[in-house]
Amino acid sequence: MDSEISPLLLFRLVFKPSAAFESLARNRPHATHVFFKLSLWLIALPPVFAYIGTMNFGWQLGAAEPLILPSAVMIRISVAYFFLLLFGFLSTAAVARWMSWTYEARHSMGIHFALITVVGSPLIVGSAAHLYPHAFINALILVPTVIWSMYLLYRGLPIVLKISPERGMLMASALIGYLLVAFVSLLGITVVLWGYGIGPNVGI
Repeated sequence: MDSEISPLLLFRLVFKPSAAFESLARNRPHATHVFFKLSLWLIALPPVFAYIGTMNFGWQLGAAEPLILPSAVMIRISVAYFFLLLFGFLSTAAVARWMSWTYEARHSMGIHFALITVVGSPLIVGSAAHLYPHAFINALILVPTVIWSMYLLYRGLPIVLKISPERGMLMASALIGYLLVAFVSLLGITVVLWGYGIGPNVGI
């Protein structure tokens, strides 16, 4: 069995998702290989796209004037964005591995790193919308990619982790529940921190 996953596997998701997941299910990827040679670089793309887009066009919210932020502020925001994505990736993989004992699924960290990387790849591709950071355009592109990632999670999790479709559906639903709670918690923390003045000054 192969211990590595190829970046080409991500492109097969578009045309043959079942075949891509079956190929991944036959592998035993090492966690360090998946993380340092694939996942980490994919996680870095959205913050890079956001920085480039904001510095060139500014964030546009409807018909209002574009919001232009200084380079130093955008660097801090992009770094924070990167670490938030990194935390999201690591915590989701850890929660999935923890759940795997309950659902009698494969529980190596490498396979969970690989699964979360593959399932999240549509979001990475969709984040290219940050290159032109208009709120409506980003929503128009990212909402379908979120739906596609959820579809891939439901379809691929039982195949990759080698459990029944029924258990796969329950485990995927539990993972989505965790992500929703984490997202709402992050919004609340952001609002509180911004209220205390911790954040960029965007006042006009």
